[in-house]
Amino acid sequence: MTDIGDITAARLGAEQLAVNFADAHPPLLPAQAVVEANRCYFCHDAPCIEACPTGIDIPSFIRKIATGNLRGSAQTILDANILGGSCARVCPTEELCERACVHTAQESKPIQIGALQRHATDWLMDLGIAPFDRAAPTGRRIAVVGAGPAGLACAHGLARHGHDVTIFEARTKPGGLTEYGIAAYKVADDFAQREVGFILSIGGVTIEHGKALGRDITLDALRRDFDAVFMGLGQTGVKALGLAGEDMAGVRDAIDFIAELRQTPKDRVAVGRRVVVIGGGNTAIDAATQARRLGAEDVTIVYRRGPEQMTATDDEQAWAQTNNVRIRHWAAPTRLLGGQTVTGVEFARTKMDAAGRLTLTEETFMLPADMVLKAIGQSFEPIDGLPALRDGRIEVNADRLTSLPGVFAGGDCVAGADLTVAAVQDGKLAAAAIHRLLCG
Repeated sequence: MTDIGDITAARLGAEQLAVNFADAHPPLLPAQAVVEANRCYFCHDAPCIEACPTGIDIPSFIRKIATGNLRGSAQTILDANILGGSCARVCPTEELCERACVHTAQESKPIQIGALQRHATDWLMDLGIAPFDRAAPTGRRIAVVGAGPAGLACAHGLARHGHDVTIFEARTKPGGLTEYGIAAYKVADDFAQREVGFILSIGGVTIEHGKALGRDITLDALRRDFDAVFMGLGQTGVKALGLAGEDMAGVRDAIDFIAELRQTPKDRVAVGRRVVVIGGGNTAIDAATQARRLGAEDVTIVYRRGPEQMTATDDEQAWAQTNNVRIRHWAAPTRLLGGQTVTGVEFARTKMDAAGRLTLTEETFMLPADMVLKAIGQSFEPIDGLPALRDGRIEVNADRLTSLPGVFAGGDCVAGADLTVAAVQDGKLAAAAIHRLLCG
């Protein structure tokens, strides 16, 4: 095992890296989009609409593609989901709208709703056409904390009503998950930033970077200086394995690895020769697949339960295996091996006991590794002065109003589905509620 401890950048040439990290799902050609759109039954009570967290009128936007009205199609999408372009790329459509498609019930291939949505929104964005006008200024000022999908959706909704919005963002770039937390081949090139520019082109929204709640700004000050506050804080905490040696060289959080891949030239990102990823969600899939595409020779995902319990979708699991990533189930890490640098991970096989609880067995095995990526979940990190919490996250009502008057919240910092599209819906609903609060 002479390769143990071998972590290096530029395992592959620049040309191969460019191929490996290009758009994994190229857009439909115009003729393909029309053919696909014409497969739709344009259902009156379409189940796909019910399955979309933002309630996009899917049959309507697809009919407009079929009739050549791409601008109308894009506006139908963006009116319900202003981040329709990124959601078309990252949404688990196979679990949402496409699973509900009538074609699926008939055991035929569902309409490619995500691809059609991307076709329409990309067309409008490429033309640089702002799909909505800003209403007359109201003089009202709203603070939005976090420039992720929830915050951007809320800011845009408020700007459409004529309010002035200031977004406070801790990082150097806006976009949140779409900029920092998604595999580079899903949201390729500079799309995330182009989409942010497209959203902010409505006017009335400014972003102040390097401003973190609890460090640079306080909720009390925002409540004093603004007419309302929306918090899209996301989840900044990363769960630990709870094992000795997590500070060894070669052991890192998968989400940081993904962020580095999105912010750094690919030939400068170091990767191990043998990589072990611990976890069973989409973050684990993204980290493992990208490690393989960086040039890692052996990549294994290890999950403590079975494939049915993985939060990564079936399509994501298949995608990883297509990229020569091995997935091993029913095993939990018990020991990190090595000294200053990790050399492997010891696992115990797991099983469900008679009471339905996950237990460790006495059977163990070891996987050699010079890089271990932890992808066992993120967590919300509360700070002083926040509204009431429920199950460790901010509690909100149907309007996304918290326990504090005039303070709203949405996205991953509130209880609910940890999906980009769900965060967009939170921001949209909060914007509507804030407008009603301020203007009746």
